[in-house]
Amino acid sequence: MNKFIETLKNIWKITELRQRILFTLALLAVFRFGSFVVLPGVNSGALQAAAGERGANDILGLINTFTGGAFNQASIFALGIMPYITASIIIQLLGFAVPYFQRLQQKEGESGRKKISQITRFLTVLITIVQGGGYLTMIATTPGAMDPSVNETVFWLSNIIILATGTMFAMWIGEKITDKGIGNGISLLIMIGIIASLPRVFVAEVQTQFSQSGLFVLVLELIVFFLVIVATVLIVQGVRRIPLQFAKRMVGRGAASVPAAGARDYIPLKVNAAGVMPIIFAQAIMFLPITIAQWASESGSTSSLLMDLNNWKSLPYNIIFFLLIVVFTYVYTALLVNPQQYAEYLKRQNAFIPGVKPGKQTQDFIDTLTTRVTLPGSIFLGIISIFPAIVAIFGVNDGFALFFGGTSLLILVGVVLDTLQQIESYLLMRKYDGLVKSGRLKGKSGMQPIGAGM
Repeated sequence: MNKFIETLKNIWKITELRQRILFTLALLAVFRFGSFVVLPGVNSGALQAAAGERGANDILGLINTFTGGAFNQASIFALGIMPYITASIIIQLLGFAVPYFQRLQQKEGESGRKKISQITRFLTVLITIVQGGGYLTMIATTPGAMDPSVNETVFWLSNIIILATGTMFAMWIGEKITDKGIGNGISLLIMIGIIASLPRVFVAEVQTQFSQSGLFVLVLELIVFFLVIVATVLIVQGVRRIPLQFAKRMVGRGAASVPAAGARDYIPLKVNAAGVMPIIFAQAIMFLPITIAQWASESGSTSSLLMDLNNWKSLPYNIIFFLLIVVFTYVYTALLVNPQQYAEYLKRQNAFIPGVKPGKQTQDFIDTLTTRVTLPGSIFLGIISIFPAIVAIFGVNDGFALFFGGTSLLILVGVVLDTLQQIESYLLMRKYDGLVKSGRLKGKSGMQPIGAGM
């Protein structure tokens, strides 16, 4: 405890770090305040009542989770930062397939990144308008959600503008936090939205366990939750280091082994290079049978399999979900990790892997090792994604069970590690002790592969 208090004092002593933390907290408070400002002409109570009647595994429920409840409250931040995330994913995928975007991302440096940022913002506006129209349609078709005294044309036009403005303002908040605050602003906004419901579901779980099972089951549940977080941290930070050697070059009359400028003595292959993207893609696929089930229920021909695929705790749903995540992990890792680029980069830097010839053999070696390293990462992602269903079977409240795995847990762990890593870098630069007694915290920036900037 004394070490913790001393660390807080050291953080407060650093003027720049203190200002950045306070700036971040202020903007996050503004974002959360906006989540409770309801759109004009909308009855948020009717919308929340309708949301309570929908199934737990619902795409609207997922959006509501990431927006911290703003979606079901019909607030000005109802769409949150999700249109920007969607636009970023689209641009990233285009970077793998379209030569123009590949050139912007890999060869044009800072000017290319600025162009990509501008394109992403324009695409965000378009996606927000489309999603905003769908969101207002849902409000208009929900009984009692729309004020009948409001002119329909004014309702649609004004609220689409407000929703688009809210999303762009949230994006601005995220960028300002990244520039002048601490941590990645966009990720922090998503994290704040996710943890907004954590106190409520945790209190509900404590009350349920005390009334039904007692203190022992609650303590056991918290121990399992802690172990899951520890395992997630280990996998998120886990890397397989490929050692490098650099060719000797003549310096004066002698020979010295001098690394190329900016190079490192190993290649860190991340165990979980794909991050949360496989889970996001797999969830998008799993929403298809849900949509079909809803259409079939209206026609009165719902099959038992479709009903099982509409239940996130059913065996068929979790088997298919697990397999999709494993497949998407390999696909997305193959897009991110390019062995040919690694081999070319090493050749340019006069570096080589001991025992492996440069060129094609280096490319094949990295490709084989990436495939082997990805296997445990993909299996872990699959297990952590279906773990909420496993703990829910043992009596954990559905809301609290969602924090035992899936996208929520991975985002929380990744964002917290990245933010703490930045705080620790400030402490170490001012010659203070770090946040941990031994070792170093590694956030996203600490695990960036050597060829990421190629």
